Amino acid sequence: MTMSALGEPCVLLKLGEIVLKGKNRELFERRLISNIREALQTVDLKVDVRKRHGVIAIFLPQGATAEQAEAVAQRVADVPGLVWIHRAWRVAKDPDTVLKAGLELVGESEEAKRGARFAVRSRRRDKRFPLRSNELDRLVGGAINDEYGLPVDLKNPELTVSIEVDRDEVFVFTGGIPGQGGLPVGSSGRALVLMSGGIDSPVAAYRMMRRGLHVDFLHFSGIPFTTSESIYKAYALVRKLDRFQGRSRLWVVPFGKAQQSIRNSGQDRLAVIAQRRLMLKTAEEVAHRIRASALITGDALGQVSSQTLANITAQDNAVELPILRPLVGWDKTEIMAEARRIGTLEISELPDEDCCTLLAPKRAETRAKIEDLKQIEKRLDAEELCVQLADSIQEYTL
Repeated sequence: MTMSALGEPCVLLKLGEIVLKGKNRELFERRLISNIREALQTVDLKVDVRKRHGVIAIFLPQGATAEQAEAVAQRVADVPGLVWIHRAWRVAKDPDTVLKAGLELVGESEEAKRGARFAVRSRRRDKRFPLRSNELDRLVGGAINDEYGLPVDLKNPELTVSIEVDRDEVFVFTGGIPGQGGLPVGSSGRALVLMSGGIDSPVAAYRMMRRGLHVDFLHFSGIPFTTSESIYKAYALVRKLDRFQGRSRLWVVPFGKAQQSIRNSGQDRLAVIAQRRLMLKTAEEVAHRIRASALITGDALGQVSSQTLANITAQDNAVELPILRPLVGWDKTEIMAEARRIGTLEISELPDEDCCTLLAPKRAETRAKIEDLKQIEKRLDAEELCVQLADSIQEYTL
């Protein structure tokens, strides 16, 4: 592919709901650009990230290849706040140059080689450009039809040539990579995820990242009564999720002895809910220390016998911080599909010795009474115990 017509490779980013933020839009855009720059630190290439009207352009250094542009595009596709990522060509702001670039780009495409139906979609952000959008569509589309004999299909094209006239240049591209959507991580604050080794909690963490929260992860290990397998698994899950936000931290609480105390309380059917309340109390203590404003869990209503509305209400009563449950209305099939899409399912399905197996009664309570749980916590001195557990945490940085 010659560079004379196609100019320089670059990456064009399309924003999602950020554009609806009105007077606060600039704050969200600044956060998004900061996240993009941080994500691209893992790509061995010096790039220039610039804000345009409604889009963000990433300009590569002179001499960069299409393969390097693809690497940049794939990396930023994991950054929440973007809906489309296009590997584009930056060409001179001249109708003849745009025409040649469009012809060359189509000539190199696989779709053209098999005679695909095509359309040209132009957008003129700079109204000083001599041709209107529909005029540019007809100019380039007519030339493509004459040169390659491809049929035009404006309703359902197999190949779309996009032309965007900007302030200083024109971007030409075909196709794109779907982005994560949502809001930039960090634009909504910080929260703490109760991270098991299962399928649900990693998906819950991802969903809240997409709503602008930067999350830390808290894992409860059954140590000393279980092995370290669950810690390794939680660490692997956090590493997989870190590509969406960066600077992730995993905190691990040795929870085995506290579980033993709950089991010895003699309240077998309430043990699971009592344990969950103690986890939440400990998580709240950790959240205060790291300045997180909410807790996140992977609870889904009715998914297991203990996840009833009464039990969820009993858990909420344990803490003052809000508990966010993004999966509360999802079924297991939906959660697994999302886990597969974000790449956590395979890790979550690995066998491990989860701390929850230490307190698995034959029949769990489905209508836990808050007063009964408070009596258990009073005997355990839960307020002091959760502080001790928070003091014992270990931090794992990526």
